[in-house]
Amino acid sequence: MNRRRFLEGFIGIATLPVSNTANLAQQAPTKAIRINVEGRRTLGRIPDDFIGLSYEISSVATPGLLSGRNRPYVQLIRALGAHGVIRVGGITSDSASFAPNAGASAAARSTVINSECLYELAGFLDATGWRLIWGLNLGSGNAQNAAEEAVAVAAAVGDKLLAFEIGNEPDGYAGDAFNAHRRKTYGYEDFLEEYRACKAAVRAKLPGAPFAGPDASYRTDWVTRFAADEGGDLKLLTRHYYRSGANNPYLDKQIGSQSNVSPEQRVGYEARRNNDKIEMLLRADPNVRGFLQEISAASHIPLRVCEANSFFGGGQPGVSDTFASALWALDFMWVLAGGGAVGVNMETGVNHLDFVSYYSPIRTEKDSTPMAAPEYYGMLAFAQGSNGSRIALDYDAGGVNLTAYAAVRDPAHLTVTLINKDRTADADVTIAAGRRMQKAAALHLAGRALDSAEAVTLGGNAVAGDGGWKSTNVGALRVAGGVCDIPVAAASAVVVKLSA
Repeated sequence: MNRRRFLEGFIGIATLPVSNTANLAQQAPTKAIRINVEGRRTLGRIPDDFIGLSYEISSVATPGLLSGRNRPYVQLIRALGAHGVIRVGGITSDSASFAPNAGASAAARSTVINSECLYELAGFLDATGWRLIWGLNLGSGNAQNAAEEAVAVAAAVGDKLLAFEIGNEPDGYAGDAFNAHRRKTYGYEDFLEEYRACKAAVRAKLPGAPFAGPDASYRTDWVTRFAADEGGDLKLLTRHYYRSGANNPYLDKQIGSQSNVSPEQRVGYEARRNNDKIEMLLRADPNVRGFLQEISAASHIPLRVCEANSFFGGGQPGVSDTFASALWALDFMWVLAGGGAVGVNMETGVNHLDFVSYYSPIRTEKDSTPMAAPEYYGMLAFAQGSNGSRIALDYDAGGVNLTAYAAVRDPAHLTVTLINKDRTADADVTIAAGRRMQKAAALHLAGRALDSAEAVTLGGNAVAGDGGWKSTNVGALRVAGGVCDIPVAAASAVVVKLSA
């Protein structure tokens, strides 16, 4: 992810209390909220392959990881949906090379992909049923090698290929410390010229090859200009999004330079920093809606946010790997769907710095079984509640940090997702769904605390070690005249499934 310069503001270390969120729900007042389902106002279908995961290309070179033989991993993917999108790219793709008969290397800054890697990935796609976006090296590669790689990828994965991207975050080529492949004056016009030359080389060897782009990190104007220039020859527009950056270099420098900082003050500083970042995840993010509206107004080409997560730079320990990330991910995905995006790929696994990112929905530590992290449960809850078309809701949260979303599969099946990101207020929610609905059941998304990774469950159950999940606690709700009541505790979410 592009490491954009930012300051979150200096916080004096002398007044840094330790965060404690574990018992907040017990102190919470309860607010009554009524949600009216506007059954005649459908707002657009949520694509079956909306959910996706994004990987650095180095993951493909890791033996046995993205493989059809990795049954726990395959099961974790399939639990998110029978259809989805794997995106392979990232910063490592702009320093990677393809050599069909060479030995594979998963080193972050010098990845080598061979033919065996590609066919193992093809087996993974076959086993999961998901499709592929593949990133070609523009940063340090050449068009001829990119064309050879594209031919090999297409031959290996066949009809699972959705699109090629050319370059990763080219809007950062001119200045990003991790992604500086060009001169300081490099701009959009330079990228477009290089993109077209590379595309022509690929098409010369692979006529009809599908493309997506520009894979921008943060420059929305690059996306809208690319739509105007290349829109007639694109499967998708793509860009990335992270809520903010990991850590805070300014604050870290401040506390690190003071020799009189006690261990207690240091712990307090870290707790305050993490508490502030949890608050950032919990509150509404206008930036997402802003870029969605800007792109939608400029183009009708489908937009996929093909790399996204909480905090770039590998995530924030104590935040990105806690239950707060589950609530954030669930809400974030609904906001993207509501803004017209056709999908999102949550970044996971080993990053460009060669460690497993804290924000990874699926943890893949070396020589260990893949396991579901808290964020995965937010994605799983979205999968349970997003089947069909979005439908309008009318409600007033009354000052509670609660959001609600709904999807209708057919006239007899409606799902309402309630996300209470409020630390201190429980909610008693009344759903008025129309007289046709006669039955309702609830899947609760819960965790021990916002700042904890422990005891995270959906529907009363954790994801099993083999990657399987099945709800064991689906609470039946009383429905009268199409109306039902459901409590939503502070710092929790619930997926309510209604049927005729």
